[in-house]
Amino acid sequence: MTRAQHLLACLCVAWIGTAAQAQVVRCTDPATGKVTYTDGKCAGGATAREVEARKTPEEIQREREQAAEALALKQKRQEAENKAAETEALRNAQRDSARPATPDYARSPECARSRRNLDVVLSSSGGSYEQSQRVEAAQRQMDLDCLGPAGYAEVEKARASRPTTVNTTPAPVVVVVPPRHPVRPTPQPAPAPEPKKFTHCNVFRCYDSQGNVYPR
Repeated sequence: MTRAQHLLACLCVAWIGTAAQAQVVRCTDPATGKVTYTDGKCAGGATAREVEARKTPEEIQREREQAAEALALKQKRQEAENKAAETEALRNAQRDSARPATPDYARSPECARSRRNLDVVLSSSGGSYEQSQRVEAAQRQMDLDCLGPAGYAEVEKARASRPTTVNTTPAPVVVVVPPRHPVRPTPQPAPAPEPKKFTHCNVFRCYDSQGNVYPR
């Protein structure tokens, strides 16, 4: 029995013993109005009023049995709650022990080896295409070894969502080689003059479409 249960039992026994002694009488002082309670008679001419009548032995025995039943029921409920809490704690401990521990990829030997390899590749001189491919491969291997499969998948997803780098390499210059002998353009023939068209004539002269005058 716990300390709280023991204290509760003591209080119940004390209450039962007090209830078995006598009735409860309320005393009111007519001068001051002060109220007191007693199990006997009111003193000093105070007004008495019975709050709880004296119980018979049968009533006292019935109250004792009810109190004992309530105390036993409370103890059983407390024991059931304690047992359920212990069972839940044991189940959680078993589940935690059966769960595999998450490996620390950042402190693994593979991660340290990949870091050293990336440092070696970066320290190599040259900015060729093959060099950039080696750097990218070393970086991806380090991501896999130091982040684990799940972390590597997240990094790859973020890398795929980045915009593609625009190629800033200038276009090659096309040089047109001139011919060995200069090419002279072929002269085009002059256009033939437009034939004159006379529009009208009178007795002395004629006129064409361009406004020229010709004697007749």
